[in-house]
Amino acid sequence: MYRTAEPDHVHGYETCTSYASGHIHYMFGTTGNEVQTGTNHVHYLQGKTTIDNGHAHCYRGVTGPAIYLPNGDHIHRFCGVTTIDHCHSHAYNASTSYSIYRHLFNAAYR
Repeated sequence: MYRTAEPDHVHGYETCTSYASGHIHYMFGTTGNEVQTGTNHVHYLQGKTTIDNGHAHCYRGVTGPAIYLPNGDHIHRFCGVTTIDHCHSHAYNASTSYSIYRHLFNAAYR
């Protein structure tokens, strides 16, 4: 059963990258608003990892479609590979948080 996307919402994410060249990096942020894809939706995300071992990596991607949960909310999976910096890159594979309604998110940071 498909549900329509909740209007104007985002998701938080927090994860670490794969181990490469003796270290990992952390990634955290908030996705963009939902982008309708037929009967489902996705979110774009981009950012920069933490600085570890003297450098950082950039990442950019799109989540998979919504995975609806028994409580009525949903999450998204996302995965990818960072930019190559210092002759290596890192993979990442994680899930977002539950929905955060944009008007509530913005109000918390005013």
